[in-house]
Amino acid sequence: MAGIDGKMYENMVISAANALENQKEDINNLNVFPIPDGDTGDNMFMTIDSGVSSAEGMEEPTLGDIAGKLAKGMLLGARGNSGVILSRIFAGIAKGFEGVEKADIPTLGQALERGVRESYNAVSEPTEGTILTVYREAVQYANGRISKDTTLSRYFDDFTEEVQNSLLRTPELLNVLKEAGVVDSGGAGLFYIAQGMKDALS
Repeated sequence: MAGIDGKMYENMVISAANALENQKEDINNLNVFPIPDGDTGDNMFMTIDSGVSSAEGMEEPTLGDIAGKLAKGMLLGARGNSGVILSRIFAGIAKGFEGVEKADIPTLGQALERGVRESYNAVSEPTEGTILTVYREAVQYANGRISKDTTLSRYFDDFTEEVQNSLLRTPELLNVLKEAGVVDSGGAGLFYIAQGMKDALS
């Protein structure tokens, strides 16, 4: 069962930031909840980019070190609701990787699960049908499919597949999305992040 080290994780987050930058206008155009201010893509990109910038130049970091550095940068640079939630997802992941040099797949799954708890705790009244739901359902799905044969690539295939499926269900959970005929913008941002992370592995 292959694992993930610091350099690989950093490359995945950089790839996620690039994917988000390329799609931020599309994400902005989906933005109707909680207020239709058309900046979800910009906010999510600025948040993740702040993490990437703060982690630059670390020499051969352990997974725990780079995850902590990326998360701290995102927390400091978080913009808007979606950016705050995104930064807390990565803060939870970093907690799951604390003191870890290289993570196997079950440890990765547990770290992403920490991200679920952190992100829900960051919001006083969590709303289903948003990035929170999309991330939680994708983690649950991918973690439920872990076996002794699961590779990193397979895990992120499962994760990304369920991000997309969950995203498409968001209008069923949130009426304002259904009325506007769109999916959740934060969840869409998460889809491009997942896609970017997956692309870094191939």
